[in-house]
Amino acid sequence: MAGGKVSARQKMINLMYLVFIAMMAMQMSKEVLDAFGRFESKFSESNQIATEKNEALLADLLTKAEEKPQEFAVSANKAKQVNQISNEFIAYLEGLKIELAKAGKWERDEQGRLPFSAMEKPDVLDQMWFTGDKLSKPGQAVVDRIEKYKTDIKNVLGDDIKYKKSIENFERRFDLSKVANKDGKKLDWLDYNFKGFPAIASYTKLTAMQNDVKITENNMFNLFLGNTLTEAVSLKNYKAIVLADKSAFFAGEKFQGKVVLGKYANVTPTNLVVQGKEVDLTQAIDSTGAATLDFNVGSVGEKTFDGQFTFLEDGKPLEIPITGNYVVVPRPDASSVEVVGRNTLFRNFNNKVIVSVPGISSNSVSLSTADNNAQISDKGNGQYEIRPKQGQKIDLIISGDFSDGSKFTDRKEFFIRRAPEPTVLFNGKETGRMAKRTIQNAAVSAIYPPAYGISQNVAITSFKVKIGARTFECSGNRLSQEAKNYLQRAPVGFDITIKDILYAGITSGTKTLGPSITIN
Repeated sequence: MAGGKVSARQKMINLMYLVFIAMMAMQMSKEVLDAFGRFESKFSESNQIATEKNEALLADLLTKAEEKPQEFAVSANKAKQVNQISNEFIAYLEGLKIELAKAGKWERDEQGRLPFSAMEKPDVLDQMWFTGDKLSKPGQAVVDRIEKYKTDIKNVLGDDIKYKKSIENFERRFDLSKVANKDGKKLDWLDYNFKGFPAIASYTKLTAMQNDVKITENNMFNLFLGNTLTEAVSLKNYKAIVLADKSAFFAGEKFQGKVVLGKYANVTPTNLVVQGKEVDLTQAIDSTGAATLDFNVGSVGEKTFDGQFTFLEDGKPLEIPITGNYVVVPRPDASSVEVVGRNTLFRNFNNKVIVSVPGISSNSVSLSTADNNAQISDKGNGQYEIRPKQGQKIDLIISGDFSDGSKFTDRKEFFIRRAPEPTVLFNGKETGRMAKRTIQNAAVSAIYPPAYGISQNVAITSFKVKIGARTFECSGNRLSQEAKNYLQRAPVGFDITIKDILYAGITSGTKTLGPSITIN
């Protein structure tokens, strides 16, 4: 078939060769189409078998839910929801297949087979689902319906961690992400999988998707029944285990360590050695498989210990090393008593106190006084309220019990003082320039200095206000109406003094508010 002058005989040979190639292509095309048809039939048969299996699994779940409702009622309810969602989506896909066959005018024969070899053209779906390079409304509706199926299934499973692996597999099975073609161009999932394909290929893909739904349903039912170990990841047997870098820390140090998830093996070892000594397994292993360690800690300082577990696996001994460290600290001979905000106790006031003893939990510590000269209230977690009655000093007695049963006692002396006088404020200030309107609406108040840790309110019962040369009596904590009226006529620059302020709190008395306030 090269260029140049060709004889009539050669032209005939060349023509016959081209016809032969065309016939071969047509034959291959029919074989490919028939192959797709056979795949479609296989998927249909598989779907029927899967339906029967899934129905049996669902029936088993419903029976177990009746027999053991506490164990299977929730799972059976989830299975019924999955079954309904699956049936609805499979029916939707079947509708797409019927619509495709109807549009191409392909009918099944007496054996129920479609004319596979005639379903070679892609025009039917291309016209239905695509408009140029974009999806048509029916095409977008197909994608939306698949997404709805995915959302409905995931809503049934929820956020339970034991379904995490199953959801991941489900997402991969129905991944609708864009796909790169042979040229590297990213195409929409529907475009990549259906556009330009023979009708029988698209029909088979829809049947295959129905099969994916059946597989998903089967996996879910097995998961709900507890038959699938690889799919379920349950954390109910795990515990958060704190691994401290050392077993004791001094006050002021930062805690250093790790938190990991783990679970007790509950497997009986064949041997246990700690610090070079073999341990009696009948005494050391509890019901969870944990080993109890019991040995003398030794002298003060940082210590390490080692040993090994020995288990039997596949008929052979498996050794697992044990390493640990701890710190031995001196037994405490003093307690810590902290008065919140200060280092004295105020008379006739509920002083907040924090008590602690190194090495003893707060619920094993008690607080009392030597002469019952105070009312003590235990607020829990080492916190107390102490209300001294009289005198200049008080002895607090701290008692406790160590874990080994030995006793602890300590005594702390505190001074008792009269509570400080409060700071008086007007409009939240001690002095300054203010507008008339602000002064008219402002209130006299009193607070105790924050450094003393006193939260008790102070009541203002009366005061006097001097505006220029006039003085007015005021009840409560605000200006009287007479004082307000006079203030309204006062010129800018007048000085105002608030005095003879009668207050009542921890302490009671009369005060004058600092320097003058000036009308702005």
